[in-house]
Amino acid sequence: MPKPRNIAAVKEITALFEASNAAVLTEYRGLSVAQITNLRKALGPDTTYAVLKNTLTSIAAKEAGVTAFEGLLSGPSAIAFITGDPVEAAKGLRDFAKANPQLIVKSGVLDGRAISAEDVNALADLESREVLLAKVAGVLKASQSKAAALFQAPLSKTVRTVEALREKQAGSEAA
Repeated sequence: MPKPRNIAAVKEITALFEASNAAVLTEYRGLSVAQITNLRKALGPDTTYAVLKNTLTSIAAKEAGVTAFEGLLSGPSAIAFITGDPVEAAKGLRDFAKANPQLIVKSGVLDGRAISAEDVNALADLESREVLLAKVAGVLKASQSKAAALFQAPLSKTVRTVEALREKQAGSEAA
């Protein structure tokens, strides 16, 4: 019979999976508590980095419908539960792993789909949501400016043509 604290832990982990739009499974063997604390800070406020028991995590993942971690929950495992921008968290993991090679990204889940460690690194290479939105806004603004210039061009051409006709007509009346 399962212990009540294990049942509560599984429910808590399941809730973390369900509340997250992404999760990344890592192995942290050889990292100190201070390094893990620095990693948590690097991941930002929208990411919860939790060291969990593999058996309980496996049960919770199944209950949450997450299959990406099957067979990978062995050894010292921790999961980054991401509720904010997954790109920022992926960048935090990548940068921390460069400085601390003991951190190994095993797998991940993004919007319910399994992603590999390479996919997590590719995600880290993307620009942040804010930068992408700013670029889209810039493109839209530029498109509007081009459209305004395009709509003004026939009007100014018409005005120049009318003015030329008026001058020509005034010149022919004077002669």
